[in-house]
Amino acid sequence: MKEFYISDCSRQENQTITSLFVVAVKQVKSKKNGELYLSVILADRSGQLQANMWDNVQDTISAFDQDDFVKVKGVIHKYNGRWQLTIHKMRKLGESEIDYSDYLPKTSKDIDQLWHTLEGYVASFENPWLKALLHEFMSDEAIVTAYKNAPAAKTLHHAFVGGLLDHVVSLFTVCDLASRNYPQVNRDLLLSGAFLHDIGKLHELTYQRSISYTTEGQLLGHMIIELEMLHQKIARVPGFPPELKILLEHMIISHHGQYEFGSPKLPMFPEALMLHYMDDLDSKMESMRAQFEREAEFDSPWASYNPSLARPLLNTKKFLAKGLAASRIVETPKPAAAESVASVVPTEEISPAEEPNGNSPKADAPDAVPAAATVASEKPALSPLEALEQKFAAHKVTSKPS
Repeated sequence: MKEFYISDCSRQENQTITSLFVVAVKQVKSKKNGELYLSVILADRSGQLQANMWDNVQDTISAFDQDDFVKVKGVIHKYNGRWQLTIHKMRKLGESEIDYSDYLPKTSKDIDQLWHTLEGYVASFENPWLKALLHEFMSDEAIVTAYKNAPAAKTLHHAFVGGLLDHVVSLFTVCDLASRNYPQVNRDLLLSGAFLHDIGKLHELTYQRSISYTTEGQLLGHMIIELEMLHQKIARVPGFPPELKILLEHMIISHHGQYEFGSPKLPMFPEALMLHYMDDLDSKMESMRAQFEREAEFDSPWASYNPSLARPLLNTKKFLAKGLAASRIVETPKPAAAESVASVVPTEEISPAEEPNGNSPKADAPDAVPAAATVASEKPALSPLEALEQKFAAHKVTSKPS
């Protein structure tokens, strides 16, 4: 039974661990002196870990391949702020030693609750044709089982068991909200496109050992697979309108949004365009969330370079927390106008100064304070806007009559 997971690294720093992993990447590299060393990325359901074997690698190099399951002994440590494993021993696991649930990451959300949420959205459809079509998909037990378990992608986003359902429920939520703000958008059509846009991933990806492409996925891609699945189910809904059919087909083939991203057509109507942008938004937000989670123990608010987004990422939660912690006292700034009024009319000058003989100064005395000043000091402080208006009024230039 696997006891150590990659997420446990912080509790085992500089300690020797023995555990089981799947080999996500295997590379043989050369040291500066020309000797070979083994560089691998090990994975389990909690994440990935860079690992290196520096010495006595000749026998180990040929003992396993990429995607094999291995037993590893080594020391956990940090290098340039990141966890690494220096491997001492390594061997390939036998089939009886493998529990696949230890290695494939899985959504932390309740799968049945996610499916129930999806059913609730479809039940709210007003279009009977689209509701009947999605019912054909959702009553197919093989599709339901696969839909609940399939990842949404190999690596880019929602790359875990249950990722497709997680992604689609999130997409339903944001599409539903967006459609309320744009009454010209057909909500039922938009949500139907969201349900179908990645359903071909059920056959494009395999995830028994690790997430990879099937032969069908490599040769056809999920969009072609989706069109075939759509045509099969439409044939089971007598009289399904051809207009709805072609709209759904277009949403499927255009949802990547750009030719260079694999769409043979650009989105050409509101629902197709909104599906593309909402899908792109949800995938990017998940990519960021997952990276921040993987690097939660890093001190810096800057995460590492994200290849899919082609940029480094700033964790704003860490950034703000670090800034506030560095501030000893956080004061609410005072209104500038109130300070300016107080500085112009000090309290000491407003109060009449008594003369040595006890009489109040005469009105015509040079240092006498006008009664109007006392009245002005009792007025409420000006708001910033009022103070600004007064300033502009005082400097206003009026032209002389000709």
